[in-house]
Amino acid sequence: MSERLRDYHGKRDFRRTGEPEGGEGRAAPEPRFVVQIHDARTMHFDFRLQVGDVLKSWSVPKGPSDLPKDKRLAVPTEDHPLEYEEFEGVIPEGQYGGGTVIVWDHGMYEPLSHDRRGNLVDFAGSLERGHATFRLHGTKLRGVYALTRFRDGDWLLVKTAEGRSRGRGSPDPRRARSARTGRTLAQVAAHSGDG
Repeated sequence: MSERLRDYHGKRDFRRTGEPEGGEGRAAPEPRFVVQIHDARTMHFDFRLQVGDVLKSWSVPKGPSDLPKDKRLAVPTEDHPLEYEEFEGVIPEGQYGGGTVIVWDHGMYEPLSHDRRGNLVDFAGSLERGHATFRLHGTKLRGVYALTRFRDGDWLLVKTAEGRSRGRGSPDPRRARSARTGRTLAQVAAHSGDG
């Protein structure tokens, strides 16, 4: 088990949850991202960026927006294994994060963080310093976004004004469909015992 996944493993009983334990995933040559809708105690979106051998993760209560004027609170959560990018299903009641999860968007991202001289810098280091920019190449989210730490360890997720916006803002999580299977949260929950 990766030391970076210690918190993730400590919160889960893998005999009861279908979430991936991790350890088998290999870092893709181009870093990946995933946005999952999670209908748990409170409905939220989970925004995850591959950094090395883990997915750095933030809970985004209102979901990411493709409108530059929208600033979204992003609360850091524990690192997740790379295999979590594919996870869609129901986490059993009584387990950490119990509820239904769908993959709302996924794809590649391009690190864009630069130093004061305009040189590209290490993306993990940018996150450590509290500000990272990146271009998303997803099925739904596209364009340049920034994550900025601003208070008490919380972050803001914002789309920059660069490029065109589809002008949709955030999706309605109850009506949103999975980028992997086309199913809604309700459809995933209804078929959780089928497989």
